[in-house]
Amino acid sequence: MQRRKFSREFKLEAVRLVRERGVSVAQASRDLDIHQNVLRKWVREFTADPRDAFPGHGQMKPEQLEIERLRREVAKLKAERDILKKAAAYFAKDSI
Repeated sequence: MQRRKFSREFKLEAVRLVRERGVSVAQASRDLDIHQNVLRKWVREFTADPRDAFPGHGQMKPEQLEIERLRREVAKLKAERDILKKAAAYFAKDSI
């Protein structure tokens, strides 16, 4: 069975149905043919961050992009540090 994918607009409309129109999660999930837990998760995600909720497949929130960039930078700096340590050890060995 293949996993279903929903557009950002579909998720936003489903959340609006629950939050603004007052439809219960159980009824909305039956009407939209999705599991109640999925709809609850969407409502929770939207409540936590309405502006950046549901960024889309393969896209990250701005905070996640920054974290990823910083992780790459840390890895690069560690590699440079290790090279400098090896070079310092090599030259220290020659001077003795």
